[in-house]
Amino acid sequence: MILKDILAISGQPGLFRFIAQGKGSIIVEHLETKKRTSAGGTAKVSSLDDIAIFAEKEDVPLGKVFDLVFEKEAGGPAPDAKADNELLKKWFGEVLPDYSRDKVYISDIKKVALWYNLLQKLNLLVKEEEKQAEAGTETAANSEDSSAVEEPKSE
Repeated sequence: MILKDILAISGQPGLFRFIAQGKGSIIVEHLETKKRTSAGGTAKVSSLDDIAIFAEKEDVPLGKVFDLVFEKEAGGPAPDAKADNELLKKWFGEVLPDYSRDKVYISDIKKVALWYNLLQKLNLLVKEEEKQAEAGTETAANSEDSSAVEEPKSE
């Protein structure tokens, strides 16, 4: 998943999209309400792209976890983050069987489910490979268009 511009701000509910860099702060837009605000230099802002889930062998990037959830749920929503803790642990174990049960808390699992459901509801779960393929298709289409134009012959 492409999560580079999606941000979580500590103490703020929901997720935000990075808009611009301001002087001593960043301008963000709430994904659900579309309300723009600024996050000051003291705010703890995390890009979802920088977040990883602890696993037994190596940490798994959040984007890869979202890919696994997407595959498991066939593109549908994950269980509600307010569901029973044991149900969420069982579900997360099916998604990522080797996650570290000592380091990943139930609050982390709830955030993964909550964030996934929000991004799924807003159709923002686009695989990186698909996005690159679309860009490649557009580039190929543009080059075909330019080669189809005949140069006028001058005599």
